[in-house]
Amino acid sequence: MTSSKLVLMVGVASVALPGAALAQSQTPAATQAQTPAARTAPAQSTPQQPASVGDVVVNARAADVRASIDSTSYSLANDLQAQTGTLAEALRNVPSVEVDPDGNVSLRGDSNVTILVDGRPSTQFNGPSRGQMVQQIPAAQYARIEVMTNPSAAYSPEGSGGVINLITKPSVVRPTQTTTGSIRANVGDDGRYNIGGNVAHVNGKLTLSADVGLRHDGYVAETSRVRERLDAGSGRFLQSRQSQNVDGASDSAYVRLSAEYNLDAKTQLVGELRHTDVDAGGDGVTLYEADSAAGGIGSAYRRAGDGRFQGQFSGATARVLRRFDDQGHEWTNEVRFDRNTFNFSSNSLVDQQIPAAADFIEATANENHQDQWGVTSAYVRPLSDGGKLRLGYELQATLLQLDNGVERGASQATLTPDPLVSNRFDVDQVVHALYATYEKPFSEKLSAQFGLRLEQANLDLDQVTSGVKTSQDYFRAYPTGHLSYKLNDKDTLRASYSRRIQRPGPADLNPFLAYGDPQNYRSGNPNLQPQETDSFELNWQRRVQQTFYQATLYYRDTNKAFTQTTTDTGNGVFLTRPENLGSSTSTGLELVANGPLLPTLRYSASLNVYRQEIDAAGIVGAQDRSGDAVSGRLSLNWQATPKDFVQVTGIWSGDQLLAQGVREQSTLVNLGYRRKLNDAWSMQATIRDVFDDFGSTTTLTTPTFRERSEQSFGGRAAYIGLTWNFGGGQRRPEQFDFQGPTTGG
Repeated sequence: MTSSKLVLMVGVASVALPGAALAQSQTPAATQAQTPAARTAPAQSTPQQPASVGDVVVNARAADVRASIDSTSYSLANDLQAQTGTLAEALRNVPSVEVDPDGNVSLRGDSNVTILVDGRPSTQFNGPSRGQMVQQIPAAQYARIEVMTNPSAAYSPEGSGGVINLITKPSVVRPTQTTTGSIRANVGDDGRYNIGGNVAHVNGKLTLSADVGLRHDGYVAETSRVRERLDAGSGRFLQSRQSQNVDGASDSAYVRLSAEYNLDAKTQLVGELRHTDVDAGGDGVTLYEADSAAGGIGSAYRRAGDGRFQGQFSGATARVLRRFDDQGHEWTNEVRFDRNTFNFSSNSLVDQQIPAAADFIEATANENHQDQWGVTSAYVRPLSDGGKLRLGYELQATLLQLDNGVERGASQATLTPDPLVSNRFDVDQVVHALYATYEKPFSEKLSAQFGLRLEQANLDLDQVTSGVKTSQDYFRAYPTGHLSYKLNDKDTLRASYSRRIQRPGPADLNPFLAYGDPQNYRSGNPNLQPQETDSFELNWQRRVQQTFYQATLYYRDTNKAFTQTTTDTGNGVFLTRPENLGSSTSTGLELVANGPLLPTLRYSASLNVYRQEIDAAGIVGAQDRSGDAVSGRLSLNWQATPKDFVQVTGIWSGDQLLAQGVREQSTLVNLGYRRKLNDAWSMQATIRDVFDDFGSTTTLTTPTFRERSEQSFGGRAAYIGLTWNFGGGQRRPEQFDFQGPTTGG
């Protein structure tokens, strides 16, 4: 079924891409160039500025795709999965981006990605809880997704794959004194539902806005693992088999409140409060059996219990924006505070069948507490020669506490901690950054942007349980460069370079063992070093009326790349921990196309063909590897009537190389329908994962063990719902400055 679907989707893509060229003359020309104001939160009303270097808006129809010298952004306005689904569904429809069934986000196969919200750091999307949050947060609160595989120095270099910027929906325009907003409600199969809304009120100099949402999802997950390990005594590979079935549900709620006040025509104050609450859990049964060297079953058990993820993510932002003129000369100062508390826990009854033993209870609790402060000062000044200068300082201070515990006993009353896997680990990290970017048009055709970012990172690690303290201090310089050359009115060439870093996560540095199950443990690596990436791109873009084409050749060279390795510690117990590869390179070609096939039929397609090469020198059980992969997506949007809109989307992810194996390809097909009832009301219906087979398969092969792990998530979900737009105001134009943010990350 998977191979036939893949052939079908590739076939449709091969028809759609050349077909768009034939349809270009069927719609009137509508290409326009514009430069929005400096990137600010959507609640701000920064006026738009005159055109500057390299900013292009493609498709005046709704600006589905916007491109600039260092980024490309994609509208979610007509993504029906985004209207009823989570952020994971929306991201999967964006070129360059992949989201696996666990919610792990990658850019062109690199999972080291920084996610921002309105150009600012988002702690809930950058940490061990990111996969959960990506699969929980409703996508309906976002208007666009901006992708920067080679961002400028105005952004933090954290994230070797690049930056994904989630841009929230804008508020209402001034100076109307009005209230406007929308309410949406969707119900699905198996008790699923989601409800959300937003409202904004403008009264003179003051704008108040709020976004709220509730979501309930159900899911069924099945996992099977077959592992063969070399038995030193017999010289034979002995097989073990493990299966797990989980039936669960998740609930999430979020609220965002913001206020902006214009002291005068040039000074604006902005405040924001935000909170997200997630509670996901399920009941599961795990079966395990392992062959004995003497023949028959040597070990077997049954575990039945529940697992749960609970998280509270809160934050506040205060910002002052001072404009010195109406040409983009401004200074922004901002303070942010975020507090995240979340934990992964489980409670299981273990029936040890072979060798026979008394039943016992096992309880695990992995708690995370994080406080993060951010301070940003950003200055933007247009220059008389047509250029623009940006200067900025950023401080990001993170205090993180990890508390892992495992208890066992014959009953709840007699649970006793296991000292081998119960520990506390504290991390204190401070990063200071100074950056400057300078952009300039050298002629009507040639423009450039150059940047340099200097960062000092201080990291203090305290393994409280063992009393071991260590620290890391390092200074790095991160240059960036972007060139843009306009061949003609339709074609533009761009070239770019950036140096990026990926720092180890706190849990990746904790040497203590973390418990998974009796056969699987994890630990960090206190010797893990940051990985650094040099990224090069050559890009061609063509705009013809409402059609957008983009082809990007890219090359990424990463030193000390992170990889997860698994080793046999004996007696069928395996340890997984991160290591630094010698190097890793990725070379590829990405094609993106968006436009009309017919007056009522539009398409959006992308294809990424790339080659990976891994130098695994020094890693036990690993070997140098190389391989090719193909990933892509195709979306067909049919405006059947002025009131009826139909969408079909197919996504496929190619194989991804690992130091010890490969993660195999997966496919996903979605359907959507929207009916406009009147100017205020619309109805929408969606089906996610039509074939109900979206999953993940990983194979590992080493001299001492072989493993194949398969996961399926029962991900098919159907929704039907209504959206009501009310109020007399109009949406404010979205606020973008593709040349760089007022804050980095």
